Amino acid sequence: MIAHIRSEELKQRLAQARVLVVGDVMLDRYWFGDVSRISPEAPVPVAKIGKIDQRAGGAANVARNIAALGGKAALLSVTGDDEAADVLENLMLQDGVASYLLRDNEIATTVKLRVVARNQQLIRLDFEEMPNREILDAVKQQYRSLLSEYDVIVLSDYGKGGLTHVSAMIDWAREAGKPVLVDPKGDDYDKYTGATLLTPNRAELREVTGSWRTEEELTEKTQGLRRRLGLDALLLTRSEEGMSLFGEDQITHQPTRAQEVYDVSGAGDTVIATMGLAMAAGFDTAQAMHLANAAAGVVVAKLGTAVCSFEELNNALAQD
Repeated sequence: MIAHIRSEELKQRLAQARVLVVGDVMLDRYWFGDVSRISPEAPVPVAKIGKIDQRAGGAANVARNIAALGGKAALLSVTGDDEAADVLENLMLQDGVASYLLRDNEIATTVKLRVVARNQQLIRLDFEEMPNREILDAVKQQYRSLLSEYDVIVLSDYGKGGLTHVSAMIDWAREAGKPVLVDPKGDDYDKYTGATLLTPNRAELREVTGSWRTEEELTEKTQGLRRRLGLDALLLTRSEEGMSLFGEDQITHQPTRAQEVYDVSGAGDTVIATMGLAMAAGFDTAQAMHLANAAAGVVVAKLGTAVCSFEELNNALAQD
């Protein structure tokens, strides 16, 4: 589909594209260890921790995926005023992301702590609180001041409260002539009305439309939702079944590219990051999906929240 575009041209187009990511950020902490015995205190494994890793998650992972592909990324979000926020700031700096992390000193930054032994998750501990109204008003003001500087807006909703004003954000983006892509959460999609593109996975879509038995029923439900919300398109990520793009005039399907699925966490971040960057670079939604599918095939072969570099994307495209 985009095989005629040379690697150097693709790299240049992505490098000139500017994407603003707004949404819920989190710090993904990984404690890697080994398990060789059961605790005498309770029937649970004892993990001896040998390595600790910290990665930017949620909307921050979307932003770092854009930067890894060579695009210009900015991140607007709410954090606590704590050590985890300092770590996120530094991670964004390292990844070349312009960060606008507004700190709320009454909450803690969202942290997901995973204990992993022999590439198997033993437990995940979540620390999270909803941001206050005052800081969310500050997010709105910052958002409006940044809009004109970016080509595409990506709204990454993880249901943590950072996108309380998502409807207004979509309206302002469309008024400014900016395509706005949304990674949705929850069972209320009405708040996403007027977005350019939604990127739910199968479970997320089922929560809104109900289940389906056949491909025809899926198409009917998805197109009905797309029309009701006034979307240009809806991209359904389907895990081992690849992804399907439902547009006004046609439906485009791409089979999965993954050779070996190691970890799907964060794959949705990579999909919407690549879609947003490609559209900011002037590709249409079908071409952007082609790039996103290739990038997703790269990241699911990695452990944990990961990114696809431009070189990895280029290598994946070369296999077409």
